[in-house]
Amino acid sequence: MGLSGIYSETSNLLNSAMTFQQAILQGIPAQLPPKQPYNTSISHAPKRKDMLSPEEKKLAIRNALRYFPAEWHGELAQEFWEELNTYGRIYMYRFRPAYSMYARPVNEYPAKSQHAACIMLMIQNNLNPAVAQHPHELITYGGNGAVFQNWAQYLLTMQYLATMANEQTLHIYSGHPMGLFPSSPAAPRVVVTNGMMIPNYSKQDDWEKYNALGVTQYGQMTAGSYMYIGPQGIVHGTTITVMNAFRKQLAAGESTAGKIFLTSGLGEWRATQSWKYCRLYYGMCRS
Repeated sequence: MGLSGIYSETSNLLNSAMTFQQAILQGIPAQLPPKQPYNTSISHAPKRKDMLSPEEKKLAIRNALRYFPAEWHGELAQEFWEELNTYGRIYMYRFRPAYSMYARPVNEYPAKSQHAACIMLMIQNNLNPAVAQHPHELITYGGNGAVFQNWAQYLLTMQYLATMANEQTLHIYSGHPMGLFPSSPAAPRVVVTNGMMIPNYSKQDDWEKYNALGVTQYGQMTAGSYMYIGPQGIVHGTTITVMNAFRKQLAAGESTAGKIFLTSGLGEWRATQSWKYCRLYYGMCRS
């Protein structure tokens, strides 16, 4: 039996003994799970730049090991070192959950707070292989729009959401769950920040370096905030932008008919920019 078959058999045994709800409540597994084979049938993130010095790579490993019991560190340190050198990031593929990743009905999540259950649903939608650009690297869209930096952060966040009450708020910094804090039912259930970089140290290579160290991530607009809705969000946001641009450029009462709308066409949804203009002002547009 090959490695893939062994992992499949192990996963089936784990699934037969543990329900989806139990797996969520467990968080980091009590037993070190087996390594998973690299799935070549899905889209993976490209290898990132090798930005770290040898000493910085050791720091990245220490940052990654903080999520796990000390008795696992020997095995995981070598594994994370290999991931860092191979992919430029530590994704912790071993800890990717065995259950299928998709948004379930909200009442199927093991949560004390329905608000928290809704957030769990949103997270799983962002990581659904039918939605996410690079699901195993926790990238929803844009090449680097991350939900989390690694799978340990996903497991811990889902566990926190499952156990929190409506009098608590979960604080998350660049995918890392900082913990539950006392609040009130009127307060947010989750407060998320991503990519808090000092402007003088926020060039592309700075982002690459600190992401590789495991201390920041780029959440794009709706990946790291768990609310990706595909082109619908882009249609709405860019429509508002185009409308306001015309309001600033055209005289009061002047029609947009006959005007040229020029777009650079950059980004993942570049083709929808001109489409939105046609739809907004002419009702229909054919490319």
